[in-house]
Amino acid sequence: MIGRLFAALGLAMALAASPVVASTPAASAIALPDEPEGIPLYGKDTPGKASSENWTQFMGRELVVRNVTHPTLTPYLPAPGKATGAAVIVAPGGGFMMLAMENEGWRVAKAFADRGIAAFLLKYRLLETPPADREFMPFMMKAMSAGAAGIPGDPGTLDPAATEDGLAALAMVRARAGEWNVDPDRVGMIGFSAGAITALDTVMKGQPEQRPDFFGYIYGPQTEIAVPEDAPPMFDALAMDDPLFGNKGFAVANAWRAAKRPVEVHAYEKGGHGFGLGRPDTTTTLMLDQFVAWMAMHGFLTPSQDK
Repeated sequence: MIGRLFAALGLAMALAASPVVASTPAASAIALPDEPEGIPLYGKDTPGKASSENWTQFMGRELVVRNVTHPTLTPYLPAPGKATGAAVIVAPGGGFMMLAMENEGWRVAKAFADRGIAAFLLKYRLLETPPADREFMPFMMKAMSAGAAGIPGDPGTLDPAATEDGLAALAMVRARAGEWNVDPDRVGMIGFSAGAITALDTVMKGQPEQRPDFFGYIYGPQTEIAVPEDAPPMFDALAMDDPLFGNKGFAVANAWRAAKRPVEVHAYEKGGHGFGLGRPDTTTTLMLDQFVAWMAMHGFLTPSQDK
């Protein structure tokens, strides 16, 4: 639980490390990129509404969204001649109180599509936070302090429906695999920080047929877990100077090894928390290509009939 709350602080620290180049405008003044429209995750039964969302430039920089109650999945499909048939669901982080849509969402999804991998950006449900930007940071800090100090509060109230949304996203991609030109047996997931927790939870709580076929665990907390005996391959990446989870060992990866399940670990010397596609002048800029190379090593870029 502490890791979940601290993930938001990590994003704040990562963005605050760079000079603030603009004041945070009101959500209504935000000009959002021209992105594909998200598909309601549960069709006509999808809860919530898009009007609940608050978009802002967090710390005056990266676009984030808060108060998501209406989960969606947005496809980013490669050019037909480039498509490998592999698919990856992208889960941004933000401490379950916001989603880093720019740093860990749109950019990542487009990068996968450029490499011939169909990407699906998951906008999952979040904890409720004050709509006003000026009230959000004090609220987030108070929530994290409460989690760290063990102040009373039912932990269940701090755990949103992100895992349910993650499993629904996997089911949607497999169900519409023919429409999107993907192989339903090569559908993975990659998550960043809180999104990494979400990806891991789909493995831990999903039935074998519901789980991702492979997944990326990018700067998620390293805590001891009991790994399912048929857990999918895991790619674990973390910067050693991560102020939240760096230099604390690799308990999740070790648990995968103890269960005799495939795992690859990348421990970057520098990069901090929230590096997304990579912090300039560090080797974290290699992360996505290393992830794709790892997918290839496991045969996830190869059509089933060619294996």
